[in-house]
Amino acid sequence: MCRHLAYLGPPATLAEVLVDPPHSLFRQSWEPRLQTSGVVNADGFGVGWYETSRRAEPARYRSPRPIWADANFASLAGVVTSTAILAAVRSATPPSPVEESSTPPFLAARWLFSHNGALDGFSAGVGARLRRGLSDERASGIVGTSDSELLFALVLDGLDAGLPLAESLAATVQCVQSATSGRLNLLATDGTVIVATRCGESLFVRHETGTGGAAVTVASEPCDGDPHWEEVPEGSLVEARPSGVTWRPLVDPQ
Repeated sequence: MCRHLAYLGPPATLAEVLVDPPHSLFRQSWEPRLQTSGVVNADGFGVGWYETSRRAEPARYRSPRPIWADANFASLAGVVTSTAILAAVRSATPPSPVEESSTPPFLAARWLFSHNGALDGFSAGVGARLRRGLSDERASGIVGTSDSELLFALVLDGLDAGLPLAESLAATVQCVQSATSGRLNLLATDGTVIVATRCGESLFVRHETGTGGAAVTVASEPCDGDPHWEEVPEGSLVEARPSGVTWRPLVDPQ
């Protein structure tokens, strides 16, 4: 289980997005309000951010320590600035170990990815069956043991096949649901758009325009009391940009 968040908008420091709000992702690591499994998110954290004037691929910082115990992150959060950020705090799903390679966000080329949830039966055969459906390239790229990294590999296979990001996330959810049940809140970005699914866990979106320009945040739960936060309906696929937000059913009605 995790809490995660993605932001697109005017330049902001990591601290302004992840630490300073009254119910920030930092605070959600020990005091989540809407989490359905686990009490704290102390099994690591990670943050990815983009500096596209230097390179298309994002930078990433991950640690198996709780976010509140990482002095290095506390030092850099106030000075690293970005217009595109994705971060997560982790509560590991047993038997997945607490180690860096299983800590979100996951990274490949320009993509960042996080998963809030768990796949039922993952370590009892479901994970092995899903992995057999991966391309050799994406299967060989898995270095950790978490269900989240396997989900990212499925998303990447969809992208490799030419699917847009939103359709690849939706196809991944449908693929997994054909094999097992579980909670499948997925979150991904390429630095220009945020795509997310609400499937078993809470999800909220805030879109607003301030003096610095338009911004959008997609998060497991609101970071503050801002009235612009909207709850995303269960079973939805979200596409969010500073220019606007849309959501639709994960499965199109027949």
